[in-house]
Amino acid sequence: MTGWQKSSFSGPGDGNECVELALSNDTVLLRESDAPARQIAVTRDSLAALLRRIQAERP
Repeated sequence: MTGWQKSSFSGPGDGNECVELALSNDTVLLRESDAPARQIAVTRDSLAALLRRIQAERP
């Protein structure tokens, strides 16, 4: 069983508007809480690069 954790970037409460993350071997699994069967697997490095890019482009 995968231990999912709600992202700190998600909205408050327990609604279905959040991104959840879980570790699986050398990858990070991502899913939206309103579609839990759809999952994306990425490496830690690629996720970190994406987050750095998003933060750099924030106004």
